[in-house]
Amino acid sequence: MSATAQPYDSRMPWREVRRYLNEHRHQLARTADRLYPDVPKVGSTHLLTRETWTLAQPLELQRISLEWTDQAPPPAVTGREPEAATALPAGIPTYAEAMEAMERPGLFENRTCYRLLNVSWPALSFTRGRYFDGVNVSEAAAHEFAASQVLDGTELSFRPLVADPTNLGCRTALPAISMLTLRRDSRTGEMTFVLHWRDPARVAHGGGLYQVMPVGVFQPSEESPRAEKVDFDLWKCVVREYGEEFLGRSEVYGDAFDYEAWPLYRQMTDARENGLLRSFMLGLGVDPLTFATDFLAVTVIDADVFDALFGDIVASNEEGRVIGMQGIPFDDDSVGRYVHHEPMQAAGAAVLELAWKHREVLAS
Repeated sequence: MSATAQPYDSRMPWREVRRYLNEHRHQLARTADRLYPDVPKVGSTHLLTRETWTLAQPLELQRISLEWTDQAPPPAVTGREPEAATALPAGIPTYAEAMEAMERPGLFENRTCYRLLNVSWPALSFTRGRYFDGVNVSEAAAHEFAASQVLDGTELSFRPLVADPTNLGCRTALPAISMLTLRRDSRTGEMTFVLHWRDPARVAHGGGLYQVMPVGVFQPSEESPRAEKVDFDLWKCVVREYGEEFLGRSEVYGDAFDYEAWPLYRQMTDARENGLLRSFMLGLGVDPLTFATDFLAVTVIDADVFDALFGDIVASNEEGRVIGMQGIPFDDDSVGRYVHHEPMQAAGAAVLELAWKHREVLAS
């Protein structure tokens, strides 16, 4: 254990720092951004990226190819290092176990996820990961940083182990798909969007922040070899998230779930095939506070199709509240407001800014 990696500072109980973290994530992320002056950012946002990760033009989701390997090297940092003690209560070995014991959010399961290994557009390579593998690094690093901001003299010892947060081999990177949804009126050309306010009592990451909608970790729908294989598909993940966040569908699907027999999947896929719905990838980025890794994507849906699919959009769901149910105008003022002036998750700000940059392509 290094000289600075001492067990948790008793001057401020673990729960209090955790709550401070959830109440100040936006401010803390902007401050953590300064730790990485040499890492590229997405546009004017503080989302970390690599030059090769941001696409010059929107890439249709169906053109992305996914590759799988079972022979992947283990991550260099796991959250079980002695330095992680700076973020842990005495006697608890990992951050996920600390959350389970002391501050468990509503949605918190150690499910199988797809771990991102490499990005070489249009190809992405993955292996198997577990949700808590990400939590043990991401939330521990965020917690330690939050403590350093409120406890004088506290030094960072765990976070520096992840020298470059965009190095996918350094930690278990479990990407989420941050999908901005644009409702487009073909008669007027006007577009609108909705946002999500993520409730810190319900979610492990991003609590207290606005985010685009829907968003979900790329993972199988169920814990089974069949689901892991069948669900290794970005589009299926996206449609599930629409069902859960827009319509309040349960996250329980069952191992024999048939996508082709699911009306929402069939309707959205038909709309895509008929040119009334288009989904694009815009890039990839990493949150400077938590190292959360997000695919930045956008779906443009014809207004009539959107109303038929999501006319009964829920006011709240298992992760938080829906903001702007009548539609937030997709214009310079609204985009600027949420990118620069509201407590927006870094990935959400980045996808909004990128979508505005490519608005002519998206509106065509």
